[in-house]
Amino acid sequence: MKLKVVSSGSIGNAYIVHNDDEALLIECGVKFGDIKQSLNFNLKKVVGCLVSHSHQDHCKGVREAVNAGINVHCLPETAETFGFKSHRLKAIEEKKIFTIGNFKIMAFPLQHDVPCLGFMIDHKDTGTFVFITDTYYCEYSFPGLHNVIIEANYCQTILDAKLAAGATPEFLRNRVLKSHMSLATCKEFLKANDLTKVNNILLIHLSDSNSNAEQFKKEIKEQTAKTVNVASKGLEINFNKTPF
Repeated sequence: MKLKVVSSGSIGNAYIVHNDDEALLIECGVKFGDIKQSLNFNLKKVVGCLVSHSHQDHCKGVREAVNAGINVHCLPETAETFGFKSHRLKAIEEKKIFTIGNFKIMAFPLQHDVPCLGFMIDHKDTGTFVFITDTYYCEYSFPGLHNVIIEANYCQTILDAKLAAGATPEFLRNRVLKSHMSLATCKEFLKANDLTKVNNILLIHLSDSNSNAEQFKKEIKEQTAKTVNVASKGLEINFNKTPF
């Protein structure tokens, strides 16, 4: 199994977990043409799409995905913001297990400024992994993880320095604090979970102005001693249950 980053960050978010037979799309916040290109235009193996919430950088391409015959799974209140109805919009119930292809999924609530979901996903090839983004913390811990996809949006020190320099308005700083995960909170989440079996940690949704990708990667790697990557357009990594 592999994980491909179509895009990550405020410009748009889309990730593909795939093997030769099937692909799960997580987020659809880019032009659907970019997703098709990342799939080498093989839409037949797409078993479905998960959307965490209603902000455009996570759902911009949903209408095109639905028109292409892809089922999009999200909260009912998220679907209401799309401006169209379709039998391909599938309602997610929090904390109830459902399946998409061979992926077994449970969604859980996160802390954002609109209703937002994280996902615990299991597949025989990937093992168990979590996807967590656009939240200022996660109250849950997860046993038996094999891979982790998690937001590390900003560094408090950088954000405060920008505020002091007048480069970031106070209202924007306060919004970030209550809607996105800091590097420190990301580290606390990882500390609270058993990472013994984890093969990959992928850091996603880094802020363009309030993060430092190399610093973030270095600090997480030093803390966890795991393989750590920062999501960037076109990145593709092995995403398996075992490291081999």
